Amino acid sequence: MKKDTLRQVVNVLAVLVTIAINGLANALPLNGQTTGEISDRFQVYFVPAGYVFSIWGLIYLALVAFAVYQALPAQRDNPRLRRIGTLFALSCLANVAWLFLWHYEVFPLTLVAMVALLLSLIAIYLRLEIGRAHVSAAEKWLAHVPFSIYLGWVTVATIANVTSVLDYANWGGWGIRPEAWTVIMLVAGTAIAAAVGFTRRDVATMLVIVWAFVGIAVKHAGTPVVATAAWVTAAVVAAAIIAVSALSVRSARRSL
Repeated sequence: MKKDTLRQVVNVLAVLVTIAINGLANALPLNGQTTGEISDRFQVYFVPAGYVFSIWGLIYLALVAFAVYQALPAQRDNPRLRRIGTLFALSCLANVAWLFLWHYEVFPLTLVAMVALLLSLIAIYLRLEIGRAHVSAAEKWLAHVPFSIYLGWVTVATIANVTSVLDYANWGGWGIRPEAWTVIMLVAGTAIAAAVGFTRRDVATMLVIVWAFVGIAVKHAGTPVVATAAWVTAAVVAAAIIAVSALSVRSARRSL
């Protein structure tokens, strides 16, 4: 009992500290520069328009909702929440570490922090049995959906982080033009979205991918190859969302 209570308290503190440091990173800002200002230095295409990053507000609101929900006495013995253990706190630590590494320009290590964040979120996603377990509406909206959104965005952010670090390292791309690499990454992102959608019926993650791809198309409207690829892949994921939603409705009707 004490162990579960401690986990609940740590999760609440972890999300509050993460939000506070993320806010201060741009309000101060850390090392005299905002997160976006650093990002704009890199000549890469797999980065969406600035407005797209407003999704962090939704993510943090969702994580606060999760923190409150999992802290309720009635959720202390929830087996799925118990299986998360310290993973959520570790994901918060990775998030904060990435911010400091990014702002103080230790770019190669930002990739280590980002991968740690991605892996911890994948582990949480699997332990919550998102798209597999039959849960209450409250658990779906306050535990499953927050991590679906978060994982979807961090998946995109990981690809963007890789491209930035490679640009920092002056990687030549094996002779392949940056525009072509961007198209390849958009296709890979589409495949990931489709896989998650059709195996987990996870529309939330797919919507995040569409949001990011549209942002890439908007930002790089002056580069036709990238913009067109981004619009097309966004449309493909949107079509997949419709198909997944139809399958979910059909399954629900059969279970009645």
